[in-house]
Formats: sequence, structure tokens, C-alpha cells
Amino acid sequence: MSQSDFTSIEDVLSGETVGKTIQVRGWIYRTRSSGNIVFMTLRDVTGVLQATVKRGNLPDAEFEDAVKALIESSVQITGVVKEDKRAPGGYELQVTNLLVVNFAEPFPITKDQSPEFLMDQRHLWIRSRKLTSILKVRSTVVGAIHSFFRGKGFYEFDAPVLQPNQCEGGSTLFEVKYYDEKTYLSQSWQLYAEAGVFALERIYNMGPTFRAEKSKTSRHLSEFWMAEMEAAWMDLSDVTMLAKEEVKYIVSQVLEKNRKELEILEQDIPKLERIVSEEFPTITYTEALRILKEKEGMEIEWGKDLRTVEEDNLMKHFSTPVVVTNYPLEIMAFYKPMDEKDPRTALCFDMLAPEGYGEIIGGSQRSTDIAAMTQRLEQMGECVGNYQWYFDLRRFGSVPHSGYGLGVERLVAWICKAENIKDTIPFPRTLLRFRP
Repeated sequence: MSQSDFTSIEDVLSGETVGKTIQVRGWIYRTRSSGNIVFMTLRDVTGVLQATVKRGNLPDAEFEDAVKALIESSVQITGVVKEDKRAPGGYELQVTNLLVVNFAEPFPITKDQSPEFLMDQRHLWIRSRKLTSILKVRSTVVGAIHSFFRGKGFYEFDAPVLQPNQCEGGSTLFEVKYYDEKTYLSQSWQLYAEAGVFALERIYNMGPTFRAEKSKTSRHLSEFWMAEMEAAWMDLSDVTMLAKEEVKYIVSQVLEKNRKELEILEQDIPKLERIVSEEFPTITYTEALRILKEKEGMEIEWGKDLRTVEEDNLMKHFSTPVVVTNYPLEIMAFYKPMDEKDPRTALCFDMLAPEGYGEIIGGSQRSTDIAAMTQRLEQMGECVGNYQWYFDLRRFGSVPHSGYGLGVERLVAWICKAENIKDTIPFPRTLLRFRP
């Protein structure tokens, strides 16, 4: 049969096929039988639909197959669409023919099972409505990122995953055997992107990122996807404005294309609509400490990084994402330059999401001072010789440039109101898990 022979469940639920005989195909989502009738709920990628199978309305052998077919059996069904307000979505399919493509074995996932069990069964659990909805939103988010940057004249630019240099700190590097030598999995495309901007000026990338952080929180993954940008001639103010514009664009695309999924996930859609229309505040790190002291009674020593608890308490006072700039220079990466207006701080920023979702973007203006970067690398115990190629970018036609990275899973978690970042990627990799 061709694709056109089958009707999607979404089209059935639109009401346009009432009274018509149609064919649908998918998987049994729920099923129960009583005497001479079987009530099935079918799912396909577009939705769920009730199908009623009555003895006498189809061949006896097909009715017996309907009785035997368990959850997740794959089926092709012919029937007449009827309106029924009691059914999910308000419509049901009265079955006249049923073909079981595959009789499933008893499905191992039932109600009220532990998160760890569901992670062990991830290859099956991604069929759940919750994860399917999140993955649809994720697809929209990724598509929106590409659309946003290409619409602004950015070129997609790929960097190697195997990299000899650290970018975000040696303690979180994954070491890889590379023939007779060793190298590392990418922490960021950034160092290579800085080479790219002197050729293409405006570039972006979407790729996997690896951080060996020994953290078990609901915000951390060992392998995640980052959407990064880098641009020549941009300063800190330029990239913070671009980051705000990008997040608003992404949210607007999800609102346009995934309202049904947001409803399934019980997200507050009007809240997201306000996010698109409201301005995102920009504050400094120093101002953030003042807010925490005055409104939360939290006395944070200047120079300490903001931990999860500080970020969460700060964001109680904002309903939109907030850009925090000018973190202390000494706790920043070697490539983040000093702010001449406040030499204690770096020309950098984080974007924090409200409702406890934390940092979703991090970025900075990039240093052009070879001496200052050399000093920072030496303080970190790094081999400066490994960075001579990077310093060449400053020796030959250097210009002001800036960039940032957006954590795809963290953004998706916030948009989808997900309780754990592990639910925003098909197969999460964490400190304690790299299977299945």
C-alpha cells in the first residue's frame, strides 16, 4: 500500500472524515476487551484515536486477533469514522477490517515505575506521549536555530569533535586514545570558530559537546548539544542582543508549530506568549549579588561564581530570561577579556531562564591580548605551546569578535516544563549512565 492509502490520526481528529471509510496504521496504545467488543486506543506520530472492534463487524479471525493483540502491537485498520464525545479527541473508528502487522510481547513498561527503570528501557520509553511531545519540540527548536542564523546571513561552520586543546577547563575533559597519542572530545567548537570568523565573518554550528562533570543534578548531561555562534566585529552588547532575539524567535516557532505538544506537557502557553513580547532584562553580576542580598537575605562573597541555588533565588524575581554580564575575571576562561570600565570583571554573559532552569546561554567578547591569555593559561597549568595556532589568529589581522553557546537541552527543558534535562534528549549520557 502507498502512503496515500492511509489517513493520519490527526486528520481523523480534525473532523473532516466523519462518516467516511478510511484506513489508519500505528500501534496499540491502550486496549481492553469485554465479551464481543474490543476497545483500542491507537497511536501514530500525530495523535491517539479510539477504535472499537465488534464481533460481527469484521471476520471472526480478525476479531480474535484484536483480542490477542497487546499494547505496542502494530496494526493496520479499516473502519468508519464516527463522532463520539466520550472518546479521546471526540471521534472513534468503528472497525471493519484489522491486520496485525506484529503481535507484541507483554510490554515491560507499566504505570508507576521508577525513573531508573524507565532509563533502562529508554529505547521503549521514547514511545511515551510525554517524550514524543518533547522530542517534537526539540526538533522545532533545532530547526528554528538554523532558520534564525541563516536568515541573518550566518554560515554553518563545522569544527572537529576530536580536539587537542581544552576550552572550558581541563578537569572536565574526556580523554580519547588517538592512534598512539591522546586527544579529547570537544567541550566547544569555539577555538576553531574563532579561526572561521576571519574567513566567513558570521558563523554558527549545531553539534555534540562533552563535559566530564561529576554532577548528578537534573541540569547536567555528559553529552549534550550546543548551538554556538561567533561573529567578527561584534562586541558584548551585540551578542547579548542577538541571544535575546534568538531565544524569542525559537519560542515563537514552538508556539506556532507545537501548541498541541505544549498542551500535552501542561505548559502555560500564555506565559510563553508573554516571553516573546516582553523585554529580557540585562544586569551585572554585582547587581545580581545586590538583589540576592536585599530580596533573599543571601550574602554572597564578591568573586564567587553563582551556584544553582543562587541562580534559582535570583530568578524568583524575574518572569523572563535575564542576561547577567561582567562576572569576576578570575573565575572566567582564559579567552574572556577584562572590562576596562571594571577591571575586576570580564566582558562576558550568561542568560538565565526563570522557574529554576538556570543557565541556557553562555558567551563573551573574545580577548585579543596574547600576553594576558598566556598568563592565564600558565596560571591554569596549561601548555602554552599548544595554543600558538590560536594566538596566530591575533597576530594576523585580528579584529574584535564575540560569540556564545546555547544549550539545546536546557532550552528545551525550560520550554517544555521538563523536570529533568535527561528527558530532553533521546538517549541521555550522564555520570552514571551510558547505556542503552
